[in-house]
Amino acid sequence: MERYYFDLRDSEGLAVDEEGLELQDLAAVQEEAALSLADAARDGLRRSDGELDQVSIEVRTGAGPFMRVIFSFDFERRH
Repeated sequence: MERYYFDLRDSEGLAVDEEGLELQDLAAVQEEAALSLADAARDGLRRSDGELDQVSIEVRTGAGPFMRVIFSFDFERRH
C-alpha cells in the first residue's frame, strides 16, 4: 500500500498533512479526498466572511503531486 497525503488549500494558505494515510487503491484515495473536501467546505462556509470562495484538497505521495480536488462556491443575495 502507498501512503497518500491530503493537504488543504484555502484562502488562508496551505495546511500540510504530515501524517498521511496508507490506502489500498484509487477508489479509496478518491473517497478520502472527497470526504476531506466536504469537511473543509462545511467548515469554510461556517466561518466565511465572504472572502473564502474556493477550497481544495491536494493529494500527494512520496513521489510528488497525485491529485487535486476543488470545491468552489459563491454567495449571492437576492432581495
